[in-house]
This record gives sequence, C-alpha cells and structure tokens, in this order.
Amino acid sequence: MTVRELLVLASYYPWHLTTYFVVVPVVSGLLVIAHGPGRGDAAPWKYLYSALIHMTCIPGILAAIVTGYSLFFTRENLLDANVLVYILPIASMAVTLIIIRRNVSFDDIPGFDRISGLMILLAVTFVLVLGIQRTRIWLFFGSSILTLIALTAVLFALLKWGTYLLFRQRNPPRIKPPSFHGKR
Repeated sequence: MTVRELLVLASYYPWHLTTYFVVVPVVSGLLVIAHGPGRGDAAPWKYLYSALIHMTCIPGILAAIVTGYSLFFTRENLLDANVLVYILPIASMAVTLIIIRRNVSFDDIPGFDRISGLMILLAVTFVLVLGIQRTRIWLFFGSSILTLIALTAVLFALLKWGTYLLFRQRNPPRIKPPSFHGKR
C-alpha cells in the first residue's frame, strides 16, 4: 500500500475523520472543566493532555508533510485535495495545542519536548530539501559566501536543537555551571 492509497482509503471515511479530529480539541477543552483552572499539571491530567497531544500531533505532522510535499514538490492543486485528509488534521493539531497551552504549561506535559523536537527536526529538514530543490544549490549559488555560511549555521543550530530535544534522556542530570570565583 502506498501513501497515496492510504490517503484515498482515509477519504472514504469522512465521518470517522471528522469525528476524530473534532473530538480531540473538544476533549482538551472539557478537561479544564474537569480539573478546574490552574490544576492541569497534576498527575492524572497531565497524562491525559499528553495523550491528546500525541493523538493530534502525529497525524497533524504527517498531514503537514503530505500537504507540503503535494504543494511544493508535486505541485498539486490543493483546491482539488480532500480537506478532511490534508487540512483538518493540521487545524485540529493547532487548535488542540492552543487550548492545552492556555491551561497547562508544555513543560509540565510528559513527552512534549520530544514531539516538539520532532516537529522542529521535520520542519528544518523539509526547508533544507525544499531549498536545495528550488534553488538548485548544487549547480549555482548566486549569493555571497557569507550568506551561505550564515544559512548553514542557522540550519545546523536548529537541527542540533531539534535532535537534542528529540533524543535527550528523560531526566538529564543538571550540570553545575563553571564558577569564575576561586575556592574560599
């Protein structure tokens, strides 16, 4: 089964897609009523928020990749694309993240740093591939070498940061900063 066949198969079930991508943001909004304002970082609620984030971000990220690929690489017309497959997961992800962010700090949600690292890594990789494909950088670079070095440094820093967030340990030990004062 190809990705295109999977997207076509998903489009055969519009009510399932709509229900799933509408229920997740609604449930994240209803959790505030269940736990009250300011208490979303407690033990059972933060795990529910984590599950909701993963339930909406993984399909949302995949839909963003497919939408970007269709738009920039294959140059498909998004007016002909199925809104429930291409746009609804991205909108559901954005709405869910906005609702959850209003109620709980993302630092308190387990696993959010890894999923945000994955988002950053995929976004930077997509921009790199798109930049190489669009500018044909391997044939000719029409800007100054300083611009190329600055662009490379920024992209490398973003990739390193995203990779760190994605693959870091669960509870890394705190490193004591160096002291400039002598021992007394």
